[in-house]
Amino acid sequence: MKTAAIVSKPEKPELEQLVPKVLRWFQEHGYERVWLDRETAAYLPAAESVERSELSGKKPEFVLVLGGDGTLLSAARAVAPANIPILGVNLGSLGFLTEVPLDELWETLEAVDQHRCAHETRNMLNCRLMRDGKMVANYDSLNDAVVNKSAIARLVSFDLYLDTVFVSNYKADGVIISTPTGSTAYALAAGGPILMPSVDAMVIVPVCPHSLTHRPLVIKDTVEIEIVVKSAGEEAYLSIDGQVGVPLSDDDRIVCRKSAYHTTLLRMRKTFFDVLRNKLKMGVR
Repeated sequence: MKTAAIVSKPEKPELEQLVPKVLRWFQEHGYERVWLDRETAAYLPAAESVERSELSGKKPEFVLVLGGDGTLLSAARAVAPANIPILGVNLGSLGFLTEVPLDELWETLEAVDQHRCAHETRNMLNCRLMRDGKMVANYDSLNDAVVNKSAIARLVSFDLYLDTVFVSNYKADGVIISTPTGSTAYALAAGGPILMPSVDAMVIVPVCPHSLTHRPLVIKDTVEIEIVVKSAGEEAYLSIDGQVGVPLSDDDRIVCRKSAYHTTLLRMRKTFFDVLRNKLKMGVR
């Protein structure tokens, strides 16, 4: 039985016409079940919706993401535990991860249906929040985990440990723990390096550090990263992929390591460097 799922970006006007066409394509190609998240089902009054968090249990052959990179990040966290491949169609602005333009949607779906799409594996990051010796939150992310101050707070202090070895104290607006995939996102904007997605590494990037000697750090992805918050009463916050998170307290410990899960992306012709040139204009004169 051929199955699929659709995850959509909220409030995209073009989806009103696109979603029925996509469903018709699935029906014409013999897909017996297509699960829709709540955002997608909103464009079909009689359709039944499934929470994104429940898509892993449905085990579709692949998930079609209609939106931008943020929508794909949300879908990745939802389906990574079941290792369900994701095809990202760009309805956003940058579209670094959702590389398929709308005018190539149908030919790409044909390629997926005929098993002519390459599978690309992306490592993920697991992040646990420890408070008073107990785990109070546990997240997996495709891009990054960020510990930062609130909008009006002064600099926040963070102690960094790698495999329990003390590295340094940061006084900064924040610190980013990034996967190779996330190295082209917030970490890049904060001055971090670009990593190829296949590199077995992570990046630690301080955000606007008080000391100019605090530079981005590239480490093996087998290393356990621990950040201890020393906020001195200032507000600090942990965010995952820029979408979910939790307020932090003094002496909270954020423990990050390579996740047991990974994200599988369905890719066509474009290489990583094609995307860099097209999306980030790298090397363009």
